[in-house]
Order: sequence, then structure tokens, then C-alpha cells
Amino acid sequence: MPSAITSDTPIPRSKIMGFDHIVIGAGAAGCVVAARLSEDPDRRVLLIEAGGHNRRLSVKAPAAFASQFDTKLDWAYRTEPEEHLAGRELFHPRGRLLGGCSSMNAMMYVRGSAHDFDSWEAGGATGWSAEDVLPFFVRSEDNEDLRDRYHGQGGPLHVQTVRDPDPVTLATVEACAQAGITRRDDINGEHQDGVALTQVNVRDGVRHDTATAFLGPARRRPNLEILTGALVHRVVLRGGRAVAVELSDRRNRIRQIEASGDIVLCAGAFGTPEVLQRSGIGPAEHLRAVGIAPAVDLPAVGHHLMDHPFQFVNVELDERTPGLFGIEHPRNVARWLATRKGPLTTNVGEGLAFIRTDPSLPAADVELVIAPIYFWEHGRGQHPRPAFSIGLSLVAPESRGSVLVSSGDPTQKARVRLNLLSQGSEVDAIVRAIQRTREIVAQPALDGIRGPEINPGPWTADDGSLRGFIRHTAQHTYHPACSARIGSPEEGACDPELRVHGVEGLRIGDASAMPTVTRGNTHAPTIMIGERCADFIRRGASAEQVREARPAATTA
Repeated sequence: MPSAITSDTPIPRSKIMGFDHIVIGAGAAGCVVAARLSEDPDRRVLLIEAGGHNRRLSVKAPAAFASQFDTKLDWAYRTEPEEHLAGRELFHPRGRLLGGCSSMNAMMYVRGSAHDFDSWEAGGATGWSAEDVLPFFVRSEDNEDLRDRYHGQGGPLHVQTVRDPDPVTLATVEACAQAGITRRDDINGEHQDGVALTQVNVRDGVRHDTATAFLGPARRRPNLEILTGALVHRVVLRGGRAVAVELSDRRNRIRQIEASGDIVLCAGAFGTPEVLQRSGIGPAEHLRAVGIAPAVDLPAVGHHLMDHPFQFVNVELDERTPGLFGIEHPRNVARWLATRKGPLTTNVGEGLAFIRTDPSLPAADVELVIAPIYFWEHGRGQHPRPAFSIGLSLVAPESRGSVLVSSGDPTQKARVRLNLLSQGSEVDAIVRAIQRTREIVAQPALDGIRGPEINPGPWTADDGSLRGFIRHTAQHTYHPACSARIGSPEEGACDPELRVHGVEGLRIGDASAMPTVTRGNTHAPTIMIGERCADFIRRGASAEQVREARPAATTA
């Protein structure tokens, strides 16, 4: 059986003494950091996760991802009323299990544009240019289909192009090409602009999350321990150094576990700033206002939050072309259980296109997600007839939001404000994207397949009505980032080697460290950040040097 500690049983004292590194959060990045650090047999690593295992059918069946929303597997955040979205509170799922959001997402493997990373470097994130980060993308990857300098084989993470795409997906991809969008085999290579079938983290009909890919092979290592069901309260600081993690288990037992080396925050774009603020690291004025004594004044912690606004165009299908309508039928479930084949192996978003709604832009500003099914309200929306969807993700947003705790209580979620569409230019870009999508839907490839437009619908023929529709219906793309970003102490939380400003021995290794959100799904770049974080630590000091720097760790 894999080595794991659970909070349902006492932790032997020998198990919790002498850790060199503690990784907080076993999500998309945390699994990577812990696995890579534990490759060095001399480093003793503890990985802490608030949730439980990922061995659930709703996790393993690719098409079932939305069924996890608002369950015990989900942190289930709700935003504050969004001022620019007609005062709506948005539901924002975040994975609470081994694998985190990599166990809950739509498995799309999208790295982002080279322009993103070159912009990071130009903005002060030294060593994060497109060429700098490429080796870390390649290192992770085991790509079944693509073999060139942009892709790797033999890495932990399985990547493949969608298998057996639905005929509706193929027709829509062809319609994109007919509308003038360049057809690509690879949107993770030299060029991002274009249309392609999606690269996905699916292997043999089953989700390949980071808990499976990275943590699975590592769990038998004697120098790696995994503590599940443990809620981290704060990082304990002594003399300007992070020395321990305070946590509670399901029985509300509170303990501190010390580390002789780096503690790494991988709790995600919401959880990482929460833990930092509860530890006294953040905007001092706000911390005092909510009853937390400031230890390090970092104004940017919890600010600069970014996410991609998301808008759907839904179109009915001819009844002879059902797409994925009825995918949940018991016969499909039985087929997947027996053979790991059939419709449940789809990631739903089977095709992607990256477009520029303004030709003067330096890179794509919208990602089109092609799904041969009706998708609305996080998958909860229903339509009585077959339909297909094209999601429009604004991947070059300007708006910034915040993640701010309201107290030091770790059971209380922070107040999240996405502040989506605070800029009128963002709404204008989505209007252009909807009009472009309507051009795609009108192409000959969809003749005999398409029915009437459901959303936005015929009443939104002019730009003014579209703007109103967008404000009242737009969502996010599940891509929060940048809330503890690389930047100066005035503008960021950590330096380019992911070290938290003003605190020794504390790093950030997840999407919260992005200076700006990447153009596309954030899963792949989050894994890359985890790879880089582990590499910084391993190159910085050997395990023996780490231990010599401080007395042996103890437990409290």
C-alpha cells in the first residue's frame, strides 16, 4: 500500500520529526514539488493536504468533472457580489483532495503564449522567459503524439491529443478553419494562434492528474510522508524565518510540525494568500483591521488576483446529430466501467482555438473552447434538446481582484472579489469574440447540423444588447492566479526564485506566483511553476547543508 499518514489515526512521533521540507497543499503544484524534492533520498519531505484521496469515479471518469462541484471534494468558494457583473455572486470551485484542481478540471493541457513568459521577464521576473521555462514544461511531459523540441517523452504527466472526437467537434474545428483560423496540430509549440483538437491529461480513458502522475510513483519513498485531512492554520515564524506549520486534523487536534529547510506554499490562488495573511504576512493595515498581528508588511499579498472571464455561445443541434446529449445514460457509464472507453472518456472541451479579436494585439486575447454538449452554469444548466457550445475565455484580461481574510480563523474562507470586467475594453473584446463565433457557426461545415442559437440568442443582434447580456451572464474560466505574485516587495509577494519577501525559508510554488495570468488554461503552467520551485530548492542547498543551518526539527 502507498505510504500515507491520515489524520484519523495518531501520527507516530518518529513520523513527524526531522523533516527538511514541508509542502502545504497537494494540488496541481504541490504534488509536483513534493515528488521532485523526494527524488533526493537525503531530503525528508512532508506533504500536507486538507482533503482526502482521489480514488473516486467522479475523478477518474474524465467527463464527470463537473459532478464534483459543490461536494466534499470542493472548497466551493463564492465571490463577493461582483460590481461589474450585475451584482452577482459567482460560484468558484477549487479541488479539496489529492491532486487539487488537477483532479477536478477539464484536463486541458495548455501552456500559454510565449508572449506571456517573455512579458514576465520584461516585467522583472528574471529567468522566466519563454526559453527559460520551456525545459520545465518538457521535463514534466510524456507526450504520446508530438515529438519535437517543444515536447517531452518519459516525464510523469501523460499528454495526448483528444481521441475519437465527436463529429460535432470535428465539424466545428472545420468551421473555424473555413472562417480563416489557421489549423494546427499543436497550440503548445511555436505558434499558439489557431485551431486544434485539445491536448489532454487523459491516459487509457482515465484522468491523469498530478496525484496520479507525480505523487503516485513517489508515495513508496521512505523519505516522503503524506498527511491528509489536515487544515493548515498558519506558518510559524521565528526570528524572520519560517520554522513550522500549525495545523488541525478532523478531530480538531492542533499541532505544529517543524522543518529544517524550506516550507513551500502550494495552496492555490485562494489558499496561499489566506495562509500567508493568517501567518501575519500581507498588507499590515488590513491584517490589523481583522485582528491579525502583522509580521511582514507585504501589500501585494491577496491583491492583483486575475481570472479569465468566460462567456458561452450555445447552439442547438439537429436531432440526428446528438453530440454528447445523454452522455450520462447508464449504458455509457457501464461501458466506461467495463472498458474505460466510450463517451465518458471525453474531457468535453474537445477542441480549442486561439484568436485575436483585434489584429493589432501582440498575441491571442480569446480562447474558444469547443464542446459538443450544452454547457451553462458550471454544467448545471439543462436544455431539452441536443446542443453544442463554444466557450469564449478572455485570456488577456486587465481586471484585478483580491483575496482577503476577514479573521485569523482558518475555517473561514477569505473574501474573494474577482472584479471581472471592470474595464469596458474587456466587454468590447467579448462582444467581438461573440460576433466572430457567430461567423464560425455560420460556416458550411455546420450546415445540416446547426439549429437556432440558444445563448446569447436572436434578441442580442446589436452590440449594446450583447454588452448587457455579458454583464448578466459572464462567468470565470476557473483560472485564478497572481494573488501572491513574483514582484518587488511593494508589488509582489516573492522574488523570481519564489522566495517570500522578508521571510527566510518560505517559498510559493503555485499559480498565485504568476506575475500575470497566462493566455490559456492554467494547469500546465502551474505544474511548470512547481517544477521550477523544486529545482530552485534542490540547486540552492543540499539536504545536509539545510540541516546544518538549523538545529534538528522537533514537534509541538
